[in-house]
Amino acid sequence: MTGTGKDEAGGQEFRRVAEELRVRMADGVYPLGSYLPAQLALATEFGVSRNTVQRVLEELRNEGWIESRQGKGSRVIKNQRIQSWTPRASRSRQALTLGPLIGEAFEQPEVTLDVYTLTSESLDAHIRTQAERIHARNIAPQRIALRVLLPSESMTLPYPRAKDDQDDPRLQDRLHHITKRHTESLREVLTALKTENLVPSVELEIRHTPLTPTFKLYVINGAEVLHGVYTVIERAVVLDDGDKITALDVLGFGTTLTHHVRDADPTSPGSVFVDGMTTWFESVWTRLADRLS
Repeated sequence: MTGTGKDEAGGQEFRRVAEELRVRMADGVYPLGSYLPAQLALATEFGVSRNTVQRVLEELRNEGWIESRQGKGSRVIKNQRIQSWTPRASRSRQALTLGPLIGEAFEQPEVTLDVYTLTSESLDAHIRTQAERIHARNIAPQRIALRVLLPSESMTLPYPRAKDDQDDPRLQDRLHHITKRHTESLREVLTALKTENLVPSVELEIRHTPLTPTFKLYVINGAEVLHGVYTVIERAVVLDDGDKITALDVLGFGTTLTHHVRDADPTSPGSVFVDGMTTWFESVWTRLADRLS
């Protein structure tokens, strides 16, 4: 049964559907050039109204994920690209995406993730996916240690902001709301894994740093790094109250990431890059960041 209320379209259900579709497109569940399911099928799957689905599709068009043509549906025109020169990537028949890389990390007995990001939205989505695998007993890590660096809440960031009114606070407020929602979700998901005795050791620490993120960084199990710069774009943002703002913004999902791996040669490009970014993260974490939790 689908919902019909305006609050649903502007609130939690709208965000839930948009986030799930972004993850699916980023990880190639809906590959480039493919079409999303019909609006009625999406509304039925997610238990929401057609109005909610229509607003989600508008949001995804504004973000550059899809293009829509009358009578043909919504075609995927962007995904999460990862450039990697590791042997396993070159052997794969499919494009390398973030989901499988995070999934491989969680198949190890110990999982360590150091993440520097703007909102933690995409991180939350991938951690929830791995938590589902753990609940299903498909994987069984013994320790998960996650450290997250976020921009200080007291900072006025250069993005997102209204293109024609730099003093309009609504996009910054929206950013803080998104960040808070996903950090709370991370805490709930990881705490549940420990409380239910599914993972013996679970650690989550979040700190704020007085830096504007110009790139996204994942340090995976101390041996792999994913790095991608944020590109500023102009796009329409629809607020929860229905107002539309032309914004200068950056997108986390869909950012092109480069994949680097430490190998046996400490002077190789991969080893040097992993060591450099690991050192950078540790320096900011210990010297610039304020403890949040």
